[in-house]
Amino acid sequence: MDQGDDGDGQTANAEYSIRVAAGIGAFTCAEWDGLGGTTRGDTENGYNPLVSFAFLSALEDSGCAVRRTGWQGHHLRLETTQGKFLGAVPCYLKSHSQGEYVFDHGWSDAFERAGGRYYPKLQCAVPFTPVTGPRLLVHKGEDNWAVKAGLAAGLKAVTEKLGMSSAHVTFAQRKDVAALEAAGFLHRTDQQFHFFNEGFSTYDDFLATLASRKRKAMKKERREALAHGISIDWLTGKDLTERAWDDFFAFYMDTGSRKWGRPYLNREFFSMIGERMADDILLVMARRNGRHIAGAINFIGSDALYGRNWGCIEDHPFLHFEVCYHQAIDFAIDRKLKVVEAGAQGEHKLARGYRPVTMHSAHYIAHPGLRNAVADYLNRERREVERMGDYLEGHTPFRKDLADD
Repeated sequence: MDQGDDGDGQTANAEYSIRVAAGIGAFTCAEWDGLGGTTRGDTENGYNPLVSFAFLSALEDSGCAVRRTGWQGHHLRLETTQGKFLGAVPCYLKSHSQGEYVFDHGWSDAFERAGGRYYPKLQCAVPFTPVTGPRLLVHKGEDNWAVKAGLAAGLKAVTEKLGMSSAHVTFAQRKDVAALEAAGFLHRTDQQFHFFNEGFSTYDDFLATLASRKRKAMKKERREALAHGISIDWLTGKDLTERAWDDFFAFYMDTGSRKWGRPYLNREFFSMIGERMADDILLVMARRNGRHIAGAINFIGSDALYGRNWGCIEDHPFLHFEVCYHQAIDFAIDRKLKVVEAGAQGEHKLARGYRPVTMHSAHYIAHPGLRNAVADYLNRERREVERMGDYLEGHTPFRKDLADD
């Protein structure tokens, strides 16, 4: 595509123009809801609540994803030259690499040691959220591949026009990566662990797929997690009261302060999502002696449960595994959801019925020297991720006779 500046903050060619919006509020809710994957009931694309207008606007309106936190909205809007809205990219101008979960610190260090300026950069992602989802968002009814190609080319052109070092599209769906690679982006892979619901009617159906020793260990772990008079509450919809959010925020702050030094999300954010998308949220809360002592927040998509943050104010053996992983499986089976994505990292998930899954991202590096060095590194990294995935798959707790079938 021959790109050029149209003189009004846009990048354009004969077919398309790209506008950069400084916040999600530059879109109407109706416009964003017209994009594939952003709304309930989207049977063609599936619904991912983490790219919904409600979630992204809450991040900005609460002050969590704004300029002072290093997440300045630079969302891309693709239109025809006649002004017809075709698609969008949730994108941020970043002054650091925190809250991304796909690490590029080595790239930035090397570039700046060589005299380059790595920041600011463009980050196409959901802030603080290591969850796969659509990144090149196509308006329903439009040509999917053509719009994705236009968005990918537009993201590259905006990077160059603004003089950015790079653009990074993280936790992307494979079909988005294909469009980005065609535009000159580099492909990167990583690993997570997901649970797959193979049509289970009950938790016992799932347990039956495990090797006997693993099945017994799982049952014992779950018993011990609740051994001290602990019970579990599932809170969703109208049950997400301000009192429940107060409890969960205390857990989140305790864990976040210990792990990251400064938690990314504030109390106002949780009130906002509770008001705007309560039916898309599951709080798994552990109760003891009449009060909640631990909890995990999950988001409910059309066919997946997305596990996010966890915290506690009392330590009990195996409670983290129960609240975050076992209860998520229970809920997915109960709601007939196909997948549980339990967040970044954690080979400990393997023993609890989660399988290794390859994650994808795409990166455009403007400087030729840095691009060549990163491309060489990613070639080696992809081979290692594939090798490790094969190794981990061989160490899942599932019965070998079922794998042979």
